[in-house]
Amino acid sequence: MAFEITAEQIDVIQHDAMPMAAYISRPARPGDYPLVLVGAELWGLTNEVRAVVRDVAALGYVAIAPNLYHRSGPDTSTGIEESDANRAHAFELLSRLTRDGVEADLRAAADYAREHAGAADRIGMLGFSLGGHVTYFAATRLPLRAAAIYYPGWLPDAGTALSVPDPLLAATSRITARLTLLFAEQDHVIDADQRRRIGEALSAASVRHEIVVYPGARHAFFFPGREPYDKQAADDSWQRVRELFAAELSAG
Repeated sequence: MAFEITAEQIDVIQHDAMPMAAYISRPARPGDYPLVLVGAELWGLTNEVRAVVRDVAALGYVAIAPNLYHRSGPDTSTGIEESDANRAHAFELLSRLTRDGVEADLRAAADYAREHAGAADRIGMLGFSLGGHVTYFAATRLPLRAAAIYYPGWLPDAGTALSVPDPLLAATSRITARLTLLFAEQDHVIDADQRRRIGEALSAASVRHEIVVYPGARHAFFFPGREPYDKQAADDSWQRVRELFAAELSAG
C-alpha cells in the first residue's frame, strides 16, 4: 500500500551554524512513523534526491534529506547541476565537510523530523554514492537500526573529508545497525578489492550485513534518465531496501 504524502522544503535552525535547508516528506495521515534520513549524492538536494524522499515517505516513513553543504552558503540549497564543469566545485564543497559537522547536521535533521513531523525514535538511513559514504559514517555515530547503502566510495581508503584522519572502514566496530550494501560490478569508483575489504571488515566486526553486487551494472545505476541506469538492478535493490526497513524499523 502506498501512503498519500506531504512534502516540503524547510530550514533547520542550528544555534551555531547557518540555517540548513532540508527536504522532508511524510504520510499525510497521522500516525507513528519511523524516521529515514536520506543521504544525497555529490550533487546535493537535486530533484532526484527529493523524489527518493517522497518514495520513502510513500512506504510509511518520515523521510528527510539535509543539505550538508549549507555552511558554504544558501546557493547550495537546491542542489548542483550535474556536469563536468560543476564537478570540481562540488568536490570543493565536499572538502569543507567535517565529521563533527555532518554528525551535527544529521542529528539536527532527525530532531526536526521528530519535533515537526511526528517521527518516531526508530531511525534508518538510505544514501547514494557520497550519500552512501555518509550513511556508513552515520552508522558509526548515530543509533541507526538499519542502513541501505548504494555504491559508497572511499570507505577503505582516504578520499573525502570524512575519511580523515582514518578511512571510515576503521570505525566499523562501532556499527550496531543492520546494513544492506548495493554495489555495481562495473563500478569505476569501487572495485572488487574494495568490496572485499568492506565485507571482511563488516564480518570481523560481527555487523549484520548483506552485500549485493549487480552483474554488469555501473556506478549510479539507480536513477532513471541517466546513461548508467539499470532497471533490473534498480528495482531489485529498492525491494531489498523496502524489506530491510520493514524488518528493522517496525515497532519494538
